[in-house]
Amino acid sequence: MKYGELTHFSHPQHKLRFEYKEVPFLCDGCKEAGIGSRYTCTYCDFDLHRHCALPSPSIAHPFYTKCSFQFMSAPPGNVPRFCNACEKDVNGFVYHCNSCGFDLHPGCATLPQVLDDGDMHLYLYRKVGASCHKCGRKGRSWSYRSKCKKYNLHVSCVKEMLVESWHELYFGNFGNKKRLETRIPSLKGTLVNHHKRKGRMRKCCEMAGMAVQVIISAVLGDPTAIIAAVIGSLIPR
Repeated sequence: MKYGELTHFSHPQHKLRFEYKEVPFLCDGCKEAGIGSRYTCTYCDFDLHRHCALPSPSIAHPFYTKCSFQFMSAPPGNVPRFCNACEKDVNGFVYHCNSCGFDLHPGCATLPQVLDDGDMHLYLYRKVGASCHKCGRKGRSWSYRSKCKKYNLHVSCVKEMLVESWHELYFGNFGNKKRLETRIPSLKGTLVNHHKRKGRMRKCCEMAGMAVQVIISAVLGDPTAIIAAVIGSLIPR
């Protein structure tokens, strides 16, 4: 077997090759969105996140110290299940705890505890007392919160933003040429946008926008994949 290739139980007919593309994809393992690094089939439209292609048989998570999560290729039982991190449906690969019944998407299970983009630190919390920038509610979903405690965003709200913006995320129109392109979901409707673009308020919005972009990249499964796009999105217009 060549370096960067593997045979996977979910796609045994062909080997999967490791690739890095700044093009979004839908993972055929967990059925969640991804970007950047993936294992892909050169013959079929088949892609896996790295953490779905190379899962650990079992994991522990600091938010659930009494749980042991086992990797499963499909959710157990015959009733709908949801992820305890993002509250979204589980439709494919999952980490499941038999004793408590908790479920985690592979991507949610591997979310970084700390995100550092060089200008701000964002910390993952199971629960926070502050309201989310997107929905204005506290909710039960895991959240990323800035060190200064001014910016808070539910993981579930990030996923909703991605679903709402999926077509824009996946297809970009540039003149008469339509091509796959890395697109960052718009912040329209996400943050307070009626401030005058000057002084402290402008800085506040720019920092909140930066937080949203960094969290989006983490939820998509590759925090390093869209740095160039993040920089471009922050240029004042």
